[in-house]
Amino acid sequence: MTDSVAPAAEDALTEARRLSAEYGTAFANHTAMVLWAMRDLGGTEAQARRFLAHYIRDNGLGSMAPADGWIDRNDWTARLGDRRAEAAYRAFFRLELGRLGSPRALQRQYLPRLLPGIAASALHALMRLAYAVDSGTPSEVAAALGYWAATYLPLGEGIGAAAVTDQPAGVLLAVAAKPALRAMEFDDGLLWHAMRRTAAMPDFAAVHDWLAVQPDSIARMARDSLLLFGATLDFCALHALTGTHWLRLVLPALDPADQSRAIRFFWQAIASVYPKMGCPPPLTAEAAARMRALPAPDWPAIAAAACRSDDEHDISLTWSCRCEEAQWGDRLYRVLAARRLGLA
Repeated sequence: MTDSVAPAAEDALTEARRLSAEYGTAFANHTAMVLWAMRDLGGTEAQARRFLAHYIRDNGLGSMAPADGWIDRNDWTARLGDRRAEAAYRAFFRLELGRLGSPRALQRQYLPRLLPGIAASALHALMRLAYAVDSGTPSEVAAALGYWAATYLPLGEGIGAAAVTDQPAGVLLAVAAKPALRAMEFDDGLLWHAMRRTAAMPDFAAVHDWLAVQPDSIARMARDSLLLFGATLDFCALHALTGTHWLRLVLPALDPADQSRAIRFFWQAIASVYPKMGCPPPLTAEAAARMRALPAPDWPAIAAAACRSDDEHDISLTWSCRCEEAQWGDRLYRVLAARRLGLA
């Protein structure tokens, strides 16, 4: 098996993919994903090199630590959530990729068990898997699953409560209606710490159950996350928008029942950061229509500006917005990407 995308051995993207998935006190390293997005947006190798050098310098990135042991296929879940096991899990999934024969088979075998921990590294393991799928790079699928396993973050599997809404935004508004959740206060630390803290609240236990998954739930999530980001331009809302794109790329590898589980676990993760945002309401239809009509540059100009940026979230958001507009046909994606980059 060979990767269908095979850049030169020492290009920036290949170098980035060898780095540890996290740095510092468990911040997500975006380079393996962002450099793929930059390439798809039309960025040059010189821009990729500049971005990588900047990111390594500013964040003190280093190579992944050597494996501290082996993961046994018969007991592969034993170290879920153990960040020291990143290299061991990557090696395990590389071997399993060879045994099973394709990235899709690897995902069908292991993703169902990993879904309850979809919040891994504040959804960035999902991000890496989505980018691996989009790039058509089998080894990156294995790396992403290793990242997911090592940073696995369960937020609870519900209490068997009845669904309360088929609208993703309705779940968020139900969270906001819980005084104890709405009153939560957070510092500016790691996003996944905030997610874990919210999930530990008694009033959050049933949130997993609240969304009634429908055939068009991914479209509804795309709409509601777009309206939430449009209302706030908030960092957490940005991850709702981009995360819905990542989930859409990953879902086809799962059977229908597991797709429904993935949707519910993903939106639970978004709900877990809603209190950190201050529980803002999404844009109304009228406000969205006004914003949608605002002037904005065409995508080539937006993409070029993103590729000049040193901010990983500028590049990630631009790529997701361009892809999601192509999928759903909503011009608001272009307006918001332009606004993020100071172009509108």
